[in-house]
Amino acid sequence: MIIGIDIRTLMDEQYSGVSEYTFNLLNAIFKIDNKNEYKLFYNSWHNISDRMPKFNYDNVKIVKTKYPNKLFNNILQKIFKTPKIDKLLGVDIFFMPNIGFISLSSQCKKIITIHDLSFLRYYDFFSLKRNLWHKIINVRKIIKNFDHIIAMSENTKKDIIELCKITEKKISVIYSCISEKYYKIDDKKNIKIKNFPNLPKKFILFLGTLEPRKNVDGIIKAYNKLRKNNNFNKYKLVIAGGEGWKNKNIYNAFKNSKYKNDIQFLGYVENKDKNYLYNLADLFVYPSFYEGFGLPPLEAMACGCPVITSSVSSLPEIVGLAGIMVNPHDISEISQAMYDILSDKNLQNKLSQRGIEKAKEFNWKKSAKEYLSCLNEFLPKK
Repeated sequence: MIIGIDIRTLMDEQYSGVSEYTFNLLNAIFKIDNKNEYKLFYNSWHNISDRMPKFNYDNVKIVKTKYPNKLFNNILQKIFKTPKIDKLLGVDIFFMPNIGFISLSSQCKKIITIHDLSFLRYYDFFSLKRNLWHKIINVRKIIKNFDHIIAMSENTKKDIIELCKITEKKISVIYSCISEKYYKIDDKKNIKIKNFPNLPKKFILFLGTLEPRKNVDGIIKAYNKLRKNNNFNKYKLVIAGGEGWKNKNIYNAFKNSKYKNDIQFLGYVENKDKNYLYNLADLFVYPSFYEGFGLPPLEAMACGCPVITSSVSSLPEIVGLAGIMVNPHDISEISQAMYDILSDKNLQNKLSQRGIEKAKEFNWKKSAKEYLSCLNEFLPKK
């Protein structure tokens, strides 16, 4: 059978969590499935073939249309519903790894992955421009047109049922996973990160997009409380990740910090550097207000770095007993968790081992088999 897949998220120059998920999932599927034929679709007016993944498999073909993206998405696909992508590709089933404008015929079986619905729960976390985009795309209407929905977590499944009024039988939960490139390095003395040569010797790490949902200003405030105890003077705070939106509070918290000289912003971190960064960190802190899955804590756990994360949304489901859970709204609780871990070597070792074992549960080969099972269920029977 012929399966179409939207790979427009792989056009991004800097991969986000969704791009990482799409790339790793497709690689895992193609490694184990040589029976079905795959046609991967993207649209770009410019020639970006040099940055698109190649997927060198005999049963995989990349098909590109060449329209300006705003014209293609907002006019052709959304308003005029043309071209029908499944007809253009000649496929039996179409899989969307993320929400986007797409026009598919009624004859085509359709499956979509929903990563999270934070934008339906927390409008204040997003900029006016992003909230407008979410309104225009009309997620509730889009997903009602799909035959089946894959949720990234049980928490996301619950949100889909509650916020989009989708029946439970139309939803499967298939977890995202982490790449094998995240692992514990025992000899850390020789780790050198070319892009970040001036990292402190001892540091607390956050890695994620700088946006309100990630609670980065809360991390800075918790760090301020920790540093009032002179025993923790040697620990610096490293904030890594690309610029998001509405992050004025983050930089205000930084500017107002008595310890701002010990707070370092790294900016966007390339994938090849993340494993080293997690391994060098003494502690990873991720008290997000909401996550559909929560990939960075899992990556840190795979590297043996002790993790503090939130007791809300999907994070308890993903991290479980392998990390310390905190109320993201309680600065004192976040700071206390930092204190407890950094002052207790036995707790550090226990969390490190638990994290490594827990991360092994999120295996791409396992998830790829679950996706294939779901896709095969909707393929036309001959």
